[in-house]
Amino acid sequence: MGKIIAIANQKGGVGKTTTSVNLAASLGVLEKKVLLIDADPQANATSGLGIDVESVEIGTYQILEHSHTPKESTIKCSAPNVDVIPAHIDLVAIEIELVDKENREYMLKKALESVKDEYDYIIIDCAPSLGLLTLNALTAADSVVIPIQCEYFALEGLGKLLNTIKSIQKIHNPDLDIEGLLLTMYDSRLRLSNQVVEEVQKHFNDMVFDTVIQRNVKLSEAPSFGESIINYDATSKGAVNYINLAQEIIKKNSK
Repeated sequence: MGKIIAIANQKGGVGKTTTSVNLAASLGVLEKKVLLIDADPQANATSGLGIDVESVEIGTYQILEHSHTPKESTIKCSAPNVDVIPAHIDLVAIEIELVDKENREYMLKKALESVKDEYDYIIIDCAPSLGLLTLNALTAADSVVIPIQCEYFALEGLGKLLNTIKSIQKIHNPDLDIEGLLLTMYDSRLRLSNQVVEEVQKHFNDMVFDTVIQRNVKLSEAPSFGESIINYDATSKGAVNYINLAQEIIKKNSK
């Protein structure tokens, strides 16, 4: 049975989409069958894998409203062993449309039941908010990866997210685990980056991944070519970091 991992943080610009795309691609290269779900109306994970967002007719919106199955919504992409359920800007409307629905927090969970056994990992790229879309992702997920930028405001809002996860565990999904806190955009030359790493490791200990994602120009360039970092430059620091993260997750889940 596949493991569903949500990549979530209500702060924008912390590396959620970069992590979703490149973790999925790295797991694929390590011969795991992966489904990447773009649950962000900005659809950056979709375009980041070379899929034309404007041409998307069936995607996350349709599986959330249960008008199409995940199988019908899946697109092949350039990353080996990775399927994608793409997003479109119309995903913005789903929050309003779900408000009156019964069991609105369980729409994604219910939809994924039909494909969960077909993949080793299902990765959900969440929107930078704690709205209904993210709530659906966390209710459907087995665990959550929380990217934390190595910047001054890194820990701001983390408490709020952890409280949200606690309340989801209490009300909607008692089995939801924290897969780990992932430090991103690390620059070893900056004292601040090193302080943030120390602070997070001191407060959260074993919850923090050993792998740290370093600042890397190639990582920033890859999405503009519609490629994961693995396809774009497999020898770059960014590619090595995400392969290490994928190996860490596989090892953790094989115990």
